[in-house]
Amino acid sequence: MVNLLAKSKKQYLKNAVWIAFGAFLAALSIQVFLFPNKLIDGGVIGISLIFAQITNSVYLPFYLIIFNLPFIYLAYRFIRKSFVIQMLFSVILFAIFLALLEKLPSFDADILEVIVFGGAILGVGVGLIIKNGGCTDGTEILAILVNRKKGYTVGQTVLFINFFIFAAYGLIFRNWHIALQSLMTYFVAFKMMDFVISGLDEMKSVMIISSKPDKLRKIIMRELGLGLTIIKSKGGFTEEDRDILLVIVERLDLADLKEIVLGQDPKAFMAIENLHEVAHGQRDKLLLRKKKRASLNKTNIF
Repeated sequence: MVNLLAKSKKQYLKNAVWIAFGAFLAALSIQVFLFPNKLIDGGVIGISLIFAQITNSVYLPFYLIIFNLPFIYLAYRFIRKSFVIQMLFSVILFAIFLALLEKLPSFDADILEVIVFGGAILGVGVGLIIKNGGCTDGTEILAILVNRKKGYTVGQTVLFINFFIFAAYGLIFRNWHIALQSLMTYFVAFKMMDFVISGLDEMKSVMIISSKPDKLRKIIMRELGLGLTIIKSKGGFTEEDRDILLVIVERLDLADLKEIVLGQDPKAFMAIENLHEVAHGQRDKLLLRKKKRASLNKTNIF
């Protein structure tokens, strides 16, 4: 129990450090790139930036906290208390860094450079916060609750909310160029955030339906060093019993997997899906098998 507790504290500390670094990057992007060029982000950050543009930049950290409070309450009521603590920690750190970095000189360059670099740094910062269990945007909490009640996806709800935020920005300042440039910044930040959360080693889930499942199972495990799962099924038309192979594979190994499957059975059917994350406790063993596979003789099994 003591070791487990120590490990948990170590993990919490690690997450806190990454959240702090992410909050620093996000605040740096806003104070150096976005706010001086009158650009905004989506969600609560965007609303806070709009109010700061109307009043004064010194109030930006306070707006961020104030506009997040209703969503923190919703998270406390309907999600879980531990998440509320992580969200409060993230929001307060973000606000502190916004205040500390307010006097930094702005990045004066072409607007395209501002959009790309500012959006990228913001996306990396927010991505690090989310990846380590934090949250700085309360609209995601609202989106989760709408998903539970109405069935709309979190992404659809967030996009719907942000559409009105960017539209309101264009109407308030009567400048649709700035609103569209802010939308472009948001998309850059969103893609970078997704990249940070998913990482380079994007995983794929592959379901293989073949008339030679046993032969493919042996070749995949030998040639690629991958584990797999056999799913018992029955054909819808033929009503024949058959085995479906379920394989979790890294993006870089997907081409080799296709070549093996279709090389052995040109009529095989493969359903491929993206996976944002795979959690398991056997990673070391899997990596060891993948390292060893290079030394194996690549021979076909008949």
